[in-house]
Amino acid sequence: MGNTKVLAAVYGPREVSNRSQADTNKAIVRCEYSMAAFSTGERRRRGKSDRRSTEISMAIGNTMEQNILTELLPRTQIDIYVQVLQADGGTRCAAINAAFLALADAGVPMHDCLAACAAGYLEDTALLDLNYTEDAGGGPDVAVALQTGVDQVLLLQADNKLSIEVFEEVVELATNGCRAIGQFIRDTLVAHVGRLALTTEVQAKAAPAE
Repeated sequence: MGNTKVLAAVYGPREVSNRSQADTNKAIVRCEYSMAAFSTGERRRRGKSDRRSTEISMAIGNTMEQNILTELLPRTQIDIYVQVLQADGGTRCAAINAAFLALADAGVPMHDCLAACAAGYLEDTALLDLNYTEDAGGGPDVAVALQTGVDQVLLLQADNKLSIEVFEEVVELATNGCRAIGQFIRDTLVAHVGRLALTTEVQAKAAPAE
């Protein structure tokens, strides 16, 4: 998203590593978010205990869990690993989008297409998908994750206080951004499935008959 680059990997559904934590009614969803040491201009170490990383990990995990049909996968766990390779603002939303794509590619059943986008307010202007410079301006920032098919909000986080009028304007802008990203994600997935189907067909024709 812009100059922000995120890598996401999904492992599962698979057997729960700690059987005592297994849920007989649904799958357990775990998420780990981290930033590579070279992802920003500040070359400082970011450990797994970093407070911001922990908060974003929980936000991504909770958002994904709401969208996954966990009841279809009892006694299993799904692990999501997200790493920011290049950060230029909007890493939380980019991570959610990357995680959704990874889950879809892994064949994990979900309720709907999910997309996330943030919007902010700087110098009396609502801005969509703030970059690092705009985000550093100190204005309010609101992140939204939306099930685009049913217009259901799964995540709504604001970093600063703002008036109800500004809040409504910023949320509406972020929601429209989610819809646009959601359409792009849907088109990308359809094209990806089409390529996989074509590859499978070609391989089947090339296989020797028995």
